[in-house]
Amino acid sequence: MKRLTILMLILAGFTVLCPIRNSIINSDTTQMREISNGVCFGQRSSRSLPRKIFQLVEPRLTGPMSLEEALAKQQIVRHFTSQKLKNADAGQLAWAGMKVTEQQTALPTADSAEATSPIELYFATQNGVFVYRPEQHSLEQVDQQDIRNALTNAASMQQATLEAPCDIIVTGSAKKLSGQFQNDARKHMFLQAGHVAQNIQLQAVCLGLGSVTTGGFNVRDVSRACKLPRGLEPVYIISIGYPTTQPATPATPEQTSTTEKRAVLIAASQAFNIDELFQTIRILEENGIRTTIASTRTGIITSAGNTAESRVSLEQLRVDDYDAVIFIGGPGALIELINNVTAINIAREAVVKRKVLAAIDNGPSILANAGVLTDVRATGLVTEQTRLVQAGAVYTGTPVERSGLIITASSSLAVVTFSQAIVNTLTGK
Repeated sequence: MKRLTILMLILAGFTVLCPIRNSIINSDTTQMREISNGVCFGQRSSRSLPRKIFQLVEPRLTGPMSLEEALAKQQIVRHFTSQKLKNADAGQLAWAGMKVTEQQTALPTADSAEATSPIELYFATQNGVFVYRPEQHSLEQVDQQDIRNALTNAASMQQATLEAPCDIIVTGSAKKLSGQFQNDARKHMFLQAGHVAQNIQLQAVCLGLGSVTTGGFNVRDVSRACKLPRGLEPVYIISIGYPTTQPATPATPEQTSTTEKRAVLIAASQAFNIDELFQTIRILEENGIRTTIASTRTGIITSAGNTAESRVSLEQLRVDDYDAVIFIGGPGALIELINNVTAINIAREAVVKRKVLAAIDNGPSILANAGVLTDVRATGLVTEQTRLVQAGAVYTGTPVERSGLIITASSSLAVVTFSQAIVNTLTGK
C-alpha cells in the first residue's frame, strides 16, 4: 500500500509539471518569432531578455539571379551604408554557408569531407555575437557586446570590419576531421572554410549586398573577441552590408587586361612583418589594384599569430602576370628570401621587364643581391646599410626612396608612404 501511495504521488507530480513545461516551450516559440521580425539585426536587443535563441526566417530556395550573373557582378566592397542587415538576409546568408541537408545533421552546402562539417559561423553585429545553429536555422547569442572594433584592431585596422553592419566569422575545428584525415585535417578544414565563404559571398551578391574577406588577422585576438570554445579557430572574416554605391558594371575581359593593375607581394612563409603585408594590401586594393600574396610555398603563412594565404609559390610566379613586384620584410625574409635564388631572379626579371619593383624593411637587401641597385638611391633598415652600399646603392636612410620604377622603404613605420608611392607609380602620378 505504501509503494502504491508513492507511485501515485510521483504520477501526480508529472501531471503538474508537464503543463508548465509546455507553457515554457510555447512562450519560447512566441518570443523567438517576435525576435525574428527584426530585433536581432535591425534593433538593439534588450539586455533583460531571458532568451538568447533567435529563430531565423526560412530561407528562399529560388531567386531572380542566375549563378552566371552573380559571378559577373561579384566584386570587393569595402565601404558600407549604416543600414542594418535584415533578419531575412542574415538567415539566407547563414543557410547558404551551412545548409541542413539531413534532419538533425548540419552539413555545408558544398560537399563536406565524409559528411563531417568542421565549420561554425559566428555573426558579429552592433547587438552582439551570435553563433549559427543550422539544425534549427537559428542564431544563439553568445555575447551582447559589439566586437567589431576589436575585430578591426585584430585585422590590422581593416576598416571594413568596423563599417559593415555584419561580420561573419568563419571558424573551423581541425580536430573534428583528425580521425578521418590525421595530418591532413587542417588542410581539409581550410578547404571547407573556403567553400563556405564562397557560397556566402555569392549569396550576398544575389541579395544586393556587398562583401569583402579578411584572411590576415591575429587569431588569438579574434578568438578572444568571439569567445570561441577551445578547439575552434577563426579562418575568415567576411564583412557584409549594403554598398555605399551601386555595383559597377563588370569590365569586359579586354578592359580588364588593359586597365586593371596587379601587384604581387612576396613574403616569407613565417615571421613576415604583418603591418607591411596587410597595410600594403589594404592601401593598394583601396586604390583599385588587385593583390596576390606569394611565398616560398602556397597555402597558409603565419607570423605572430596572424595568418595569410599564399596563392602562388616563387617557383610558379610569372612576372609577366603583374605590374608590380613587392618584397615584404621581417625576420623570416632574412632566412627564406634574401639569398633565395628564385626571389633574386624575380627581382632581376622585374627590372628587365620594366615592372614596378618595391621592397621594405630588410627587403631591399634582396634587390641588392640581385644587383639592381647600382647607382640607385635606396633606403632600408640601418642594419642592411652595408649590404646595400656594397651592392652599389646610394643609401639615404630616408623613410621612402623612389628612383624610377624602384621603390624602397626603411621600415614598417613608413608603410603608408611606401604603399602610396607604389600606387602613384602604377597610376603614373
